Amino acid sequence: MFEYIIRKLLYGILILWGVVSLIFLVFTYLPGDSALLTLGQHSDAASLAIIRQDMGLNKPKWTRYLKSINDLSPLSFHETIDASSFFYLDRKIYKPCMTLLKLGAHHSIVLKFPYLRRSFQSKKNVSDIIGETLPNTMVLAVTSIVFASFAGILLGILSALFKDSWYDRASLVFSTLGMSLPSFFAAILIGWCFAFLLGKYTGLNLTGNLIVMDDFGEGLHFEWKNLVLPAFTLGIRPLSVFIQLTRNSMLDVLSQDYIRTARAKGLSEIKVVFKHALKNTLNPVITSISGWFASLMAGVVFVEYIFAWKGLGYVIVDALNNYDLPLVLGCVLTISTIFIVINLLVDITYSLLDPRVRLY
Repeated sequence: MFEYIIRKLLYGILILWGVVSLIFLVFTYLPGDSALLTLGQHSDAASLAIIRQDMGLNKPKWTRYLKSINDLSPLSFHETIDASSFFYLDRKIYKPCMTLLKLGAHHSIVLKFPYLRRSFQSKKNVSDIIGETLPNTMVLAVTSIVFASFAGILLGILSALFKDSWYDRASLVFSTLGMSLPSFFAAILIGWCFAFLLGKYTGLNLTGNLIVMDDFGEGLHFEWKNLVLPAFTLGIRPLSVFIQLTRNSMLDVLSQDYIRTARAKGLSEIKVVFKHALKNTLNPVITSISGWFASLMAGVVFVEYIFAWKGLGYVIVDALNNYDLPLVLGCVLTISTIFIVINLLVDITYSLLDPRVRLY
């Protein structure tokens, strides 16, 4: 298993390197100017030159690319200021590190935390922005997967128990629509229906964050109703999958010999389903839940922006509009890392729960 974990981590590093390279190439060769967006259309050439130098845009493309890789890599090459405790980044920003190998009097190979640099537009550290917005994204993702899991398992069980009924056919139609609807279209449709048309009955807002300022500007409080629409929208696709997965798994388990034996002993249908069949039914569903939680991190981009939910997805779209390369890189790398770690944990957990599964 140890060799498998090392191999998966190496694959993950290659994926992150590919993500960084792709984003850098897109920002480098597509039209757009971060410095011009910062100063506006009426900026003069001298001011633009100063801003380009501040952002590092005056350097050659490959120099900027290698510097980005160097800053993001935990093992990197830097000019050292202190003998073993600090390394030089930019604009006299210093971060702690551990020197592994000295290369001359002023340069070393160091081990450090990845440096995500500063936002072009706000000038804040990207790591600080991610720290402020990541909790909102995690709350939304966890709420969505919990809702989808419980509702999907319950509705899937009912669909299996009433096979070929009108309810079973309706759940099949709902699941098909839920899996086929793009996230951005579902968000627009649900927001328009439940917040605009039916807003006076539901009391739900089209936009809003989890923590809001009160009307007098004197304090912050939780506005839980703002979580309902984005969580429901984000949970539709996994909900649709869980319904059909639970239904098919339950039908397969209910056809087993030990279920017929339990019924022959006179057990009620509720005991047969929830005491004997449900445990074996949930094995493939739990695996799917773990995988879908990682996938939700990709779906939050459109959902958060449409509902103005201030998470990583909202920040990514805003950074793209402002051509903010460091912020886009930091947010996408964070989501990619979460995706890789969750998938690795799912593989390990599944192998521990099921002895038949072997990791190679």
